[in-house]
Order: sequence, then C-alpha cells, then structure tokens
Amino acid sequence: MEQLEEIRELERRLASAAAYRNVTLLPAVKAALGLLEELGAVSPRPRVLLDRWAELFYALAGEGYASLGEYLRDHILYDDSPYARAASEGKADPSLVRAARRDLDAFSRLGSLGAKRLKALALEAAGPEYGPAVDALPEWRTGRKLDFQKITEQYRRNGWGPFARYRAFVWEDPHLIPVEDPDVPGADELVGYRLQRTAVIDNTRAFLKGNRINNVLLYGESGTGKSATVKSLLGIPEFGDLRIVEVRRERLGDLPELIRQLSGRRQKFILFLDDLTFENDDKTFSCLKTVLEGGLERRPVNVAVYATSNRRHLVREFFSERGKDEIDPKESIQEKAALSERFGIRIPFLALGKQEYLELVDILAARAGIRMEPEALHGEAMRWELHHAGRTPRTARQFIDYLLGRGCVCPPDEGDFERPL
Repeated sequence: MEQLEEIRELERRLASAAAYRNVTLLPAVKAALGLLEELGAVSPRPRVLLDRWAELFYALAGEGYASLGEYLRDHILYDDSPYARAASEGKADPSLVRAARRDLDAFSRLGSLGAKRLKALALEAAGPEYGPAVDALPEWRTGRKLDFQKITEQYRRNGWGPFARYRAFVWEDPHLIPVEDPDVPGADELVGYRLQRTAVIDNTRAFLKGNRINNVLLYGESGTGKSATVKSLLGIPEFGDLRIVEVRRERLGDLPELIRQLSGRRQKFILFLDDLTFENDDKTFSCLKTVLEGGLERRPVNVAVYATSNRRHLVREFFSERGKDEIDPKESIQEKAALSERFGIRIPFLALGKQEYLELVDILAARAGIRMEPEALHGEAMRWELHHAGRTPRTARQFIDYLLGRGCVCPPDEGDFERPL
C-alpha cells in the first residue's frame, strides 16, 4: 500500500510539472504518466496497463534509448524550456528556480524507478492470469540522479537546445539540421600551408574571445586544403564554443533569416560557404554582399562568414563580356571584384613549389610506412604530378595512396599514371 501511495504521489507531481512542462509532453513521459496512473488506480485495467508499458518502451527504443533516466536527462538538457533559457542567460527568477528544482526532483525519481519494481506492481495490479504477459514485458535501465546544480551549471556553460549538443549544422531553410558526426580533419591530416592555417586560427581565436573580427575568404588551387582548414577548427580543444553552419550557395538568400536565429546565442557561429562561385546573373550575389557589409541590419558579433573558392573574385568573368554595350565597363569589373573585397581577410592557397611538393611527399610516405629510395620516390612523384591536378596536398596524398595500392613492390610503368584510378 505504501508503494502504491508513492506511485500516486509521483504521478501527481509529474502531472503538475510547470518549469519543464515540455518534458511531460514527450511520448515516453506521457506513456510513463499513464502507466503510473493505472498502477495507482483503485481498479486497474490490465490491458491498459500493458498498453502503457509497451508505449513507454516503444518511445524509448524509437529514440535509441535503453534507459529512461538517460532519456529524461538528454531532453532536460537539450530541449527548449523556460528554465533552460533563463539559466543560460543568468536571469532565472526565484519562483522559476523553485519550480525547476521541484520538477527535476520528480523526473529524477521517475528515471530511478526500476522496471523490475514496476513489474511487481503491475503483476499485483493485473492479477495472476496476466502473470505470463507481465513477465514477458521488455525492461529498461534506470538512470543517474538528476542533479539540479550540475544541470544549471551546464546551461550556463553550454547553453540549451541543439547548439549545446551539436557543433556542426547544415542550413536547410527554415531549419538547422544537426550533423552528428562531422568531418573534422585531425592535425596529422593537415599538411603544408602552415602560415595560412595560423592566420585562420588566430582570427577564430579572437572571434571566440568576443572581439569583432573580419570575415575570411580562402581562395586558390583545388585540393590545397581550404575546406579542411575551416572544418579542422572544430577539433581545436580551446574552441569549445565554436559552431559551424554550412550554407549551400542556393540557400544564400536565406542568410538574413539564419543570422537572426543565431543572434544573441552564447556560442560563436561560422557560416561556412564552401566552394563559392557565382554566375553573372546569380541573384544571391547581392544578398551575400549585403550580409558581409552594407545592410541596414547589422551582423551580430557572434556570427562570422568563412568562405572557400577556387576563384579570387568569386564571380565567373569572360573576355567577351567586357565592354559589351556599357559606357564604363571598368565599373562592371570593379563591382564583381567588390564582393571578395568585403572579406577583410583574404588568404591564398596556391599550388606548392617543386621543393615543397617533394617535401610533402616525403612526409606522407614516411607516415604511410613506404620505403623507397628518395630519388626514385621523387621521380615517380613528379611523373604522377604531370598527369594530375598540380602540386597540391591532394595530389600528393593520391600519389601515396597509389603506391600503397601497388604495395611498393616495383616501380610502375609510365603509362600507369595516365590511366584513371
């Protein structure tokens, strides 16, 4: 009887949750409330009880959870709620704090309820004839106690919502799609261009300190590691507050709306525009110019734009277009150049010189465990480069991969380099 009264009291506490009302609307929690209500009823309905149990397990499994406690913890930490917002901004009033503390205590008790204990209560409520059905019910694990102070501190440190949980996103208007496993190149994958990478890192470090910084354009040869340089910023330990949002060219017209969503957040956001090139009649050209500089709506201090391009001026230009029916063709050329000039930092990633390229080949060969005489290795590397896209880190890596594929048993025939791999 004492256990049933405890179940009834917990169900009442959960049903009256105020600061975390959103959590009570989650499928698993709604099912749990129904289960507790049925267990505490004067005349329990066995079939309804079994149904609520199945709904609870199904909701947990559907989101990939084996623990009710962990399910509750993640939704409390990362879902939007009045207390999460207020605590992250340091503005929670005493009544909200008391309500949040009360709610978390109730959710902690719910997450700690063991499935075996609930099964015993379910068997007692349903009666012996439902014994086999109750015994066959799937179970979930209990979770750790929800600590009010630790959760509050996490809100203050990391904020709330998806930006507290994920670090990389793709913008698909009107939604930000989290990237659960982003491509973050490690330090050992970034070879060459040390000065260029240092300039990007230094600018980003100033950004994370809260300084207003320049937007960055990384331009130059394909395969030099421009995109990898930007993505690798997420792997720098002290850059924990950095978030990268990839915006595809066809979505550039949505940039003002995206920036409004990011404004005021505690995290710092890089809008990553990869492989950016515009046609002459591209309507998003003007939109990007306005976002970079010149609009009435000021860019927030927690948002910066980093772009990569194979073109210095970003816009395709043809000799046939120069002076066509224009009184002053020079102005048209200057207008096209003006977009890249709105990036305060423009960093060139040019093709490597011969010596730099061969030094890079030596480094990559040593890492891969390739043992060849330097003269033979360099000769084959130069032959490879003749039939590929210039002296770049990508070309060097492809050459090393080629050697690994051949087992480095014997030098390949010259004609092998001309065949596509």
